Amino acid sequence: MKHSKVKTLLNSTKSNYEVTVKGWVRTFRNNQFIALNDGSTIHNLQCVVDFENTPEEILKRITTSAAVSITGNLVESKGAGQKYEIQVTKLEILGDSDAELYPIQLKNKPSLEFLREKAHLRVRTNAFSAIMRVRSVLSFAVHSYFQEKGFFYVNTPIITGSDAEGAGEMFKVTALPFDGTPRTEDGKVNYAADFFGKETNLTVSGQLEAETFAMALGQVYTFGPTFRAENSNTSRHLAEFWMIEPEVAFNDLNDNMDLAEDFIKYVIKFTVEKCADDLKFLEGRLLDEEKQKPQAERSEMTLLEKLNFVLQNDFKRVSYTEAIDILKDSTPNKKKKFQYPIEAWGADLQSEHERFLVEKHFKCPVILYDYPAKIKAFYMRLNTDTEPGKETVRAMDILFPGIGEIVGGSQREERFDVLVEKMKALGIDEQELWWYLDTRRFGSAVHSGFGLGFERLVLFVTGMTNIRDVIPFPRTPMNAEF
Repeated sequence: MKHSKVKTLLNSTKSNYEVTVKGWVRTFRNNQFIALNDGSTIHNLQCVVDFENTPEEILKRITTSAAVSITGNLVESKGAGQKYEIQVTKLEILGDSDAELYPIQLKNKPSLEFLREKAHLRVRTNAFSAIMRVRSVLSFAVHSYFQEKGFFYVNTPIITGSDAEGAGEMFKVTALPFDGTPRTEDGKVNYAADFFGKETNLTVSGQLEAETFAMALGQVYTFGPTFRAENSNTSRHLAEFWMIEPEVAFNDLNDNMDLAEDFIKYVIKFTVEKCADDLKFLEGRLLDEEKQKPQAERSEMTLLEKLNFVLQNDFKRVSYTEAIDILKDSTPNKKKKFQYPIEAWGADLQSEHERFLVEKHFKCPVILYDYPAKIKAFYMRLNTDTEPGKETVRAMDILFPGIGEIVGGSQREERFDVLVEKMKALGIDEQELWWYLDTRRFGSAVHSGFGLGFERLVLFVTGMTNIRDVIPFPRTPMNAEF
């Protein structure tokens, strides 16, 4: 018999018919009640075993995480907490799970840190199955939004010869042997002898390539893995993560801010509607976690209140200059509570400053724009109405509560001569990006785009606090397990 999904059966409008389900045992109580889960929903399906007529050797094999096939009658449940249950007529153990050796003992409430060490099994817990279902729906919502808006999905290269961010923190890609690496006369690695004939790296962004497609297809987006060899062992950084990067021809910075806000609201609304049960569970988990904190450190809103707050409020748009004035005059800055004090215009804002603006001052999502040129990338459009020494670029960052920066974007520098001058000033080789400069030589136009770290979006929507808990197998400094 074809088996049914647990979610389908729990949502059934009829009962008293024979069904087959397959899944994993979450718990087995009193030699009678199996809580079965197949990953389709946060909810378990109770399966009632006739233990008096079930062989003892079978009952002993019904252990946590054992894979089973169950056939029986779907009936209305007499107990509280579930609408239906299965009266088991046939039970088959598909895969045993030794209760003594199974590493995740739910009764001991394993910590998130412990579960990261068991990333191959943690998705069998309620919390991580909920997170990964939310992640899946969010991913679908990303494509849904852009496809509905007439964007074209572009797959940009993972192996690249350019550093889009100019940060230099990239993973090298090579086929050269580590022993006996060919060298040039001056002792440097001879990349001409390598697979691609030049130095190559894993991409930090698909933006530059996406720009070339936007200048022909009008509006495009990328959604793929990116890599940073940044030795940041924090709760907000990963060495491998997914980026969403739209690029739109003829959009200026204001259009870009409109697009980013509309996009974020769409994907959150989509997920709130599709993942109600999972988000309700994650909200309860967060509330339990909050109870362990001092009152002053607890969130003012529940998870769903926070998500709806984003949906119901316009994002506050504030210039970098205005933000610096607010931060300079803030109580934490005056009392030297900031780890990085704000002393003057031109400071690169840290997470603590971003979160102060969002969580304490404005109390809503914030879009900062017009940043100092010196702290931003070469491809951002230079403003022409700024005083010497205070040059700014048409950049924007979206800041969220609990996260800090979630989106970074800009109007791109479309003027060939200005872009070349900026590259020279930063020591960027024009020959390396000859193809990028061609888009400014031939039919250049105003265009804009942004990048959104997908895991930071999942972090916000699920209410989790560590980015390692919202990606299946996190890659971080000194950790490439699984």
